[in-house]
Amino acid sequence: MMELRKPEWLKISLPGGMQCQTVKSVLQRHRLHTVCDEARCPNKEECWSRKTATFMILGYVCTRNCRFCAVRSGKTLPPDPEEPGALAEAIALLELDYAVITCVTRDDLPDGGAAHWAACIREVRKRNPGCIIEILISDLKGNTHDLDTILDSGPDVLGHNLETVPRLYPLARPQADYRRSLSLLQHAAERRFLTKSGIMLGLGEEPEEVETLMKDCVEHGVSIFSIGQYLQPGRLHLPVHEYLRPERFERYRNAGLQAGFRYVVSGPLVRSSYHAKEAFEELHAPVPKAYEKQKEIS
Repeated sequence: MMELRKPEWLKISLPGGMQCQTVKSVLQRHRLHTVCDEARCPNKEECWSRKTATFMILGYVCTRNCRFCAVRSGKTLPPDPEEPGALAEAIALLELDYAVITCVTRDDLPDGGAAHWAACIREVRKRNPGCIIEILISDLKGNTHDLDTILDSGPDVLGHNLETVPRLYPLARPQADYRRSLSLLQHAAERRFLTKSGIMLGLGEEPEEVETLMKDCVEHGVSIFSIGQYLQPGRLHLPVHEYLRPERFERYRNAGLQAGFRYVVSGPLVRSSYHAKEAFEELHAPVPKAYEKQKEIS
């Protein structure tokens, strides 16, 4: 398959500046990893210039080998017992009031890393009591006991990405299971947690498949949904099948809202943690009094 040329709307500016350097300095000092770096996120410079970052715990080596992902796979190290404290301190130094934390998949650990997750969340909460904590977890092999270990530590938002339509799972993420991921999201939603998921487009999915996936998510309790363009990280990864124009992302956004999501962010450069704070704030904003009055009249 001939490599597609990247279109104009995927070219980004690099703001950089002192804020960006501050984030880099704090991360290096505390030996922390970010998905911004490891997954080569196109929004890294923009987010770091706003002093936001998506922290990645449980190391930087994944036990799975998804063909769309830039995070390296291979032999892992034991979880760092100092990581929860370092993470909490970094969030305090950056004065974050909204922190997004994700992880590599750790199928080598008996609990998938759940106990380490819980320790990180508790430490961040203790050191930063006013900070909203959004987490983006692996599928934990579908183990709801391990999921409950994480949920019992009290995150504010539980995210888990479906990544693509089920037909493409054998090609893109063969070690994952579509229904297992939906069940994990449903379990969190049934426990009254705000849940979130997301997908990439451009791997060869059909519009009808995307619409079915969105309906599946809504039926399993997902409230927030993100849609972005797949970008090939390296020559050994899956090639881009199609670059979708911005207006098609807008159509998918509207379809998602019609399907029943409470919030949808959709665009070529969107990633699951992009503008996460804005989504949370919109869903938790007080209902305008004029709206309440109108409801009473109707």
